[in-house]
Amino acid sequence: MIKKLTVRNYAIIEELEIKFPNGLTIITGETGAGKSILLGALGLIMGDRADLKALYDESEKCVIEGIFDVEAYDLKGFFEENDLDYFQECVIRRELSPSGKSRAFVNDTPVTLDVLRQLTGSLVDLHEQFDTLDIHNVSFQLRMIDALAGNKSLLGEYQTHYRRFTQDKRKLEKLREQAERSAQETDFINYQLAEFNKADLVDGEQERLEEELQRLTHAEEIKRTLAAAFQHLTEGDMPLTGQLNDVLRQVAEVKKFHPDIPDLHRRLESLALELEDLAGEFEKVAEDTEFDPERILEIQQRLDTVYRLQNKHRVTTVKELLDLQDDLQQKLDAIGDLSSEIEKLEIGILGQEKNLRSIAVQLAERRRKAAPGFTKKVLDLLAQLAMPHTRFEVDFKTSETLTPTGTDEVNFLFAANPGSRMQHIKDVASGGEMSRLTLVTKSLVASAIPLPTLIFDEIDQGVSGDISLKMGNILRQLSNHHQVVVITHSPQVASKADAHYFVYKKVTGNTTATKVKLLEEEERVRSIAVMLSTNPPSEAALANARELIGLAV
Repeated sequence: MIKKLTVRNYAIIEELEIKFPNGLTIITGETGAGKSILLGALGLIMGDRADLKALYDESEKCVIEGIFDVEAYDLKGFFEENDLDYFQECVIRRELSPSGKSRAFVNDTPVTLDVLRQLTGSLVDLHEQFDTLDIHNVSFQLRMIDALAGNKSLLGEYQTHYRRFTQDKRKLEKLREQAERSAQETDFINYQLAEFNKADLVDGEQERLEEELQRLTHAEEIKRTLAAAFQHLTEGDMPLTGQLNDVLRQVAEVKKFHPDIPDLHRRLESLALELEDLAGEFEKVAEDTEFDPERILEIQQRLDTVYRLQNKHRVTTVKELLDLQDDLQQKLDAIGDLSSEIEKLEIGILGQEKNLRSIAVQLAERRRKAAPGFTKKVLDLLAQLAMPHTRFEVDFKTSETLTPTGTDEVNFLFAANPGSRMQHIKDVASGGEMSRLTLVTKSLVASAIPLPTLIFDEIDQGVSGDISLKMGNILRQLSNHHQVVVITHSPQVASKADAHYFVYKKVTGNTTATKVKLLEEEERVRSIAVMLSTNPPSEAALANARELIGLAV
């Protein structure tokens, strides 16, 4: 509920403050005194666009501030989502500077107009002539029917199950996506492992094959070189081994003549033996070395397989490939089979859906049972408010799709005149008709729904005295459950006030400013008497005003 509205430097308002009590607040005043300007100021803190022409003093800043009690509206989540400080008493402020810059604040934290509109939409329900009202909203219409049907507990049970149902459906969808990704990943890993398994890699084989390939591709050169070496050592006209043996015989003949020569002879003898052994090795390697093109092709093909895998996986050794193969196998082993979990969740969801549809049927039955009584009361009240030929109907349609409120689609159908086709109220009801319809329907559900502050502007326009009195009674009844603010020209409506404000103009020199005054009892009597007759009012008008207010004559 709104507790206080402060307006500074707006339109023809220099500065004023209005405190709003619980119950019914009535605002009256002279034509053109600024009653609609108050609504304009309130509209600014509800997120309406600002206009520099609205400045009372073009050199000063315009400030509109409203203080609201938000405890009853379950808005803590909204404050948390928008990073706002939450207090039971919420201060909403809108500022418009002479430069044209507009700023909005909630509890001194800057907010966007979108956030401002979302918040104030829960706090203030402003009904002006030809305005779009929440009664147009089919979800609000359904909410009203549920309130009348006493569906709060059953609907709460349904919505608890529905949240679990939608959570499990989202979980199932994620599991199915995960299973699909796992299947794709499994296919890819299996494809890679198949390559590795086909390659049948062996640690160290790359080095051995590269060495063998070197030997085979240079076989002719090796054979030629080693055969020549063997020939130089053992064959020909002057083989090195033959020359060394001659030297060895010559040294043997003189070794007894010098003590160092025997040792030198032994060393030379070892050298001769080593040279003969080396010649044999040269001969053996030369004889064993053969050019084998088939083996070369086989090795090249094997190494091509190794090199291709190394390039593909960006590694340089067979050991790294084998490590990667082990990693892939471990990943494949770690990928779980989700089919059993998916099947279990699917069975659970089917059970939840069956339960939800059962509760939805109960909700639908109770709604349809409540609708005729609601329709009759609406028509009776509208008839009292000078709309005797109105037709009103609650239209139900059943959807196959489960929604947060069941399977019902609800629309209020309306026809103002006999013979007119019944249509959705948003398509056919005029501003005055809509205001009365809103008043009637909300008065019927007032005790069951936590409505925001209801503000009605000239809801009684074009209505006679007796009907105005009935309208005042309905407003009075509505205000027993919710804060109601009414701008009116009707003395009958004004007489029902808990608090009565009078809006007037004050002229000082060349300036005119709107002022607001909270009327005391005798001031109320006089104001209502003026509305009934003339200014100054007659004694009869004063007596009539006291009667309307319920005071002793």
